[in-house]
Amino acid sequence: MDGIWKNKYYLYATEFFAGMSVMAVELGASRLLAPYFSSSQIVWTIIIGTIMIAMALGNLWGGRSADKNPNPDRLYMRLIVAALWIAAIPVAGKYIILAISAALVLTVNNNFLILAGFAACMVIFVFPLFLLGTVTPSLVKYTVDSLDDSGRTVGTLGAFNTIGSIIGTFLPTFVTIPAVGTSVTFLIFSGILLALGLVYFICRKAKKGVCGAAAALFGVFSILGHSGSFAFWESNLLFEGESVYNYLQVKESEDSVILSTNVLFGVQSIMKKDDSLTGMYYDYALAAPVMAGIGDKEEAQLLVLGMGTGTYASQCMKYFSHMGIEGVEIDQKITDLAGKYFKLPDTVEVTTYDGRAYLQAVDKKYDVIMVDAYQDITIPFQMSSVEFFSMVREHLKEDGVMVVNMNMHSEEEGNINDYLSDTIAGVFDYVYTAEVRGTTNRELFATQNGKVLADFEENARKLEEEELAAMMERVGAALVPYEKGEYLLTDDKAPVELLGMSVIDSLIQDEIGYYKEIFKKDGIEGILNAM
Repeated sequence: MDGIWKNKYYLYATEFFAGMSVMAVELGASRLLAPYFSSSQIVWTIIIGTIMIAMALGNLWGGRSADKNPNPDRLYMRLIVAALWIAAIPVAGKYIILAISAALVLTVNNNFLILAGFAACMVIFVFPLFLLGTVTPSLVKYTVDSLDDSGRTVGTLGAFNTIGSIIGTFLPTFVTIPAVGTSVTFLIFSGILLALGLVYFICRKAKKGVCGAAAALFGVFSILGHSGSFAFWESNLLFEGESVYNYLQVKESEDSVILSTNVLFGVQSIMKKDDSLTGMYYDYALAAPVMAGIGDKEEAQLLVLGMGTGTYASQCMKYFSHMGIEGVEIDQKITDLAGKYFKLPDTVEVTTYDGRAYLQAVDKKYDVIMVDAYQDITIPFQMSSVEFFSMVREHLKEDGVMVVNMNMHSEEEGNINDYLSDTIAGVFDYVYTAEVRGTTNRELFATQNGKVLADFEENARKLEEEELAAMMERVGAALVPYEKGEYLLTDDKAPVELLGMSVIDSLIQDEIGYYKEIFKKDGIEGILNAM
């Protein structure tokens, strides 16, 4: 064992870049899964748990393997294999996720997100991370010369691994994923691992054929995977990309432009090309300015927490042009898309910030506060608690109205909407809900104004725009007082992910029940014929 293997700095570099790559792959895993399964705490738990399993098994096997056959060639060959596997993820990962999802959605009744996410992680990520888990015990075996300096050597290896992990945590999140995307991020870090292996064998003048084949295969993966689309079946996308927080997709239809942060379902913002009402929950939410008597006020203020691309703000500008509008959106890239594709005027002030943190930072009071920060199962717990809604109440004027969009309707007792509604009813004296026709959304209106219904009816009669007046008539017919229950979400206890997952399972089963029956009777052929 001579040459490069005698250089401990190269061994420390191996430990450093292995640690960096593990964290980069972990973060990349979250971005690969998020467009399909959301970016909730549940998904993160699955990713972290799966990776820890892989690393633990790798540590165990790597140590035994190093004791049995202390040949460093084996370690660096494992690095090459891990590098090629990671490089293949942008090419094959999305197909694996869809195949697993399709198989499970037809065979399981509960915990679909957990099972599909776990299965996808096991298939895609366990093997390369198992191989990376063998690095540390192998390097310990190869670098410890005697018991006299074993502590120092192991400590140095651990330090290099930790420092690499730290950099591997920050670099993808703040640099590579926002700049070049998840696919290229996988390729960058797989390229680093591949380079470690190739340099080792080149210096050893060994396995030239294997090195050449590995480099060629990496080149193929780089060409095929560097710009892969998550929604590869879509042909009408105006934009597909990623930000620090989200997968982002802008789609155009004959009459609309739509923003989605999920590759398979969901509408986060919409712009109707003819400037009409959306036919969605935003229309129902227009009742809040009417309840607050915006039409009779010379100065009125609206705050939207979860601005998106400004669908609600644009509607309010159309019907209540004298209203001052502020928005809070945590994702700057969504705000950029609002100006480019959704015609949000520059006059609308949008602050890039967390909604709750923004309320903590301002003293201003508003006539209407719209809370629209819930994306399917991804519900920020800090914006679902009694402490948060108390903060909203403090920022409303005496006759102000809070409107909250809740997007997962369920008849199951103790569902996420029951928790949210009961929590809000514990803060506000008057709470009303309206089911949004033809959707799974529910709009909730909360206020301290005991005359809110009478004010709403009176103000609605004054509306001159026929389209808006008709919409308010529909909302008025749907409004029902909410009877408070005992469910409560607090900063200390807000299991929003588990509650949301339960509803998602129910919605999935309702949607695919027909196809499951066909599958049980006629198999895949029957489903293909039905479609």
